[in-house]
Amino acid sequence: MISLIAGVLLLGIGLYGLKVWTKADPKTLIAMFMRGLAYGALLGAAGALAMGRITLAIPLAVAGIGLLGRLDPQGVGGYLGGLFRKRSAAPKTSRVRTALIEMELDHATGDMTGAVLAGPLAGSRLEALDVPALLALRPQCDAQSLALLEAYLDRRAPAWRENAQGHAGAGNMGGGAQSRSDAAMSEEEAYQVLGLDHGADPEAVRTAHRSLMKKLHPDHGGSSYLAARINRAKDVILRKHR
Repeated sequence: MISLIAGVLLLGIGLYGLKVWTKADPKTLIAMFMRGLAYGALLGAAGALAMGRITLAIPLAVAGIGLLGRLDPQGVGGYLGGLFRKRSAAPKTSRVRTALIEMELDHATGDMTGAVLAGPLAGSRLEALDVPALLALRPQCDAQSLALLEAYLDRRAPAWRENAQGHAGAGNMGGGAQSRSDAAMSEEEAYQVLGLDHGADPEAVRTAHRSLMKKLHPDHGGSSYLAARINRAKDVILRKHR
């Protein structure tokens, strides 16, 4: 008798659940399914951890937290997921490219490296060229390339301007280039300048901007041109979030 009653109850619950399932919004059902997977992954992680299987527990926990973060970005899952994303998406290298030069900045060390993209020295690494060879590139530069080259020289050999007097092209010490620092910038280039993955959130953009400005602001021995490009990159990315 008890088994019969239990069977009827289970059948009723099953029929009710089927009715709710068929009438529910597909997006709601998907969210319920993903939430179930998330909790299942977290339970699996807890079980694996209890059995001492840490190598299995870690990926299950990451998967569970990641799913919860997508479902509830403003809640605990989103907060925990954000911690993982920040670690993995931490900016490492900024890249600025002009017609003649491509420059990279290592965020950790502040070191600048780069390459010549065109002309007789195309393919040469800037760090492999001596200062006279770098100065000889100046007459070949367009405004933006000249500004970028001079920013590199300022970093590598701060006294180069004193020694450049009388060198070919020395009459233009970058003034024209600085006026071009606000040139058009694509969204892709903006992410490269800040050293961020495409789609980085506004907080990551502001953090990268502050970090780079501490290294490259003219008041800290940096370059007006690069500082302007960094400001421009921040504005280009944040514009879509306004």
